[in-house]
Amino acid sequence: MKRRQLRSGYTTGACAAAAAKAATMLLIRAEQQDSRTAEQQFKMKEHPAVLLRYCATVPIEEVEIPFPDGSRHKFRMHDAGSKIQDKTAWASVIKNAGDDPDVTNRAEIRAEARLIEQQSSRAIEQRFKDENTTALLRCCATELIIRGGKGVGIVTKPGLSVPIGEPAINPVPRKMIKEAVMEAIIEQQSSRAIEQRFKDENTAAPLRCCATALEVTVSVPDGEELAKKTLNHRLGIVGGISILGTTGIVKPISAEAWTATITSSMDVAKAMGWDEIVLSAGRSSEKAHINEFKFPEESYVMMGDYLEFALLEAKKHGFKKIYLCAQWAKMLKIAMATPQTHVKHGAIDIKKAVEFLKGLGAGDWELVQEFNTAMEIFNFINSSLVTRHSSLFLKVCAAAKKYAESIASGIPVISYLVSYEGKIIANSE
Repeated sequence: MKRRQLRSGYTTGACAAAAAKAATMLLIRAEQQDSRTAEQQFKMKEHPAVLLRYCATVPIEEVEIPFPDGSRHKFRMHDAGSKIQDKTAWASVIKNAGDDPDVTNRAEIRAEARLIEQQSSRAIEQRFKDENTTALLRCCATELIIRGGKGVGIVTKPGLSVPIGEPAINPVPRKMIKEAVMEAIIEQQSSRAIEQRFKDENTAAPLRCCATALEVTVSVPDGEELAKKTLNHRLGIVGGISILGTTGIVKPISAEAWTATITSSMDVAKAMGWDEIVLSAGRSSEKAHINEFKFPEESYVMMGDYLEFALLEAKKHGFKKIYLCAQWAKMLKIAMATPQTHVKHGAIDIKKAVEFLKGLGAGDWELVQEFNTAMEIFNFINSSLVTRHSSLFLKVCAAAKKYAESIASGIPVISYLVSYEGKIIANSE
């Protein structure tokens, strides 16, 4: 049967940019409501509150934004609205991560746009006389302030691409937001429309949307809860998730998220002044090392299955020592010189594993043909009936150390084997 192709999705950064564009469009539309319509409303003796509600009713169902590679993608709005009296508008997108098991899949990514500190009509009039309309539009978009709201984390440790104290909105998402907002301004204000309104009305009316600053606040209503399922706390990002993405696209089951986290973790560890790093294959092996040695939190890096990448990255960062922690199946794969230990790159070959262990001094085992999994081999070695083979654990750790050191050339490695009960039971020292 033909396997279904996995679907790609969109990053939190792309969703934030789409929401920001929609919010900006709504804000400009509300600001540019025809003054004659407003005048007619007042002639009809309707209450000002009715007028404000009328001005805010400008629906936007979908927007299209540019991506870093030059492509364009459309996003459907989940929620949108504006309050002209407060000079604010908002829009939100439900993130679709495709078939990637992303904790932020189906999360609401929200953006609010707000005008602050309007320019004087004299300043706008002078700029209109001195520059062409397009230049004026660029001027309007220059003063863009991007903030983090509820559910977007704050950076508290050095080493990341965002300074301490700033919302965890990475550089590429920031750039995408700026480009999307600029598009909104240009799309909503054609040069002909501005020029005509400038001739027909006083300067302040048609260009109210050209504020000294446009403030865009990105928020994730469930971000604080979602962050508990990530490694953000390890990186010093508190109070919510990060707004991430380098391409705008989430590829299903891709290595990008893992490797980016590994690199960021090492950046933080280095910035905090640590020269030694602990690489773990999973939470259980990491926890076992923490319980026994209690190294600083920032020195622990979850490498997952990306052994070779993590070792090369550790070398690039200049760490002086590496501690490698894994449970039996992963450690056995490492000892057998496997650079990527995920099962999709090949389940462990039990026959080869047994032959490898024999080469380490296991001798002739009985019932070899009945081993179906790595755990069965582990239980057999660990059983009281074959205590003479317990030294195999040490030899496997030594073999894993040798292979890891061949990749991270020049950096000493100590490997730790963790039992399925979460205890360190052997090491390469």
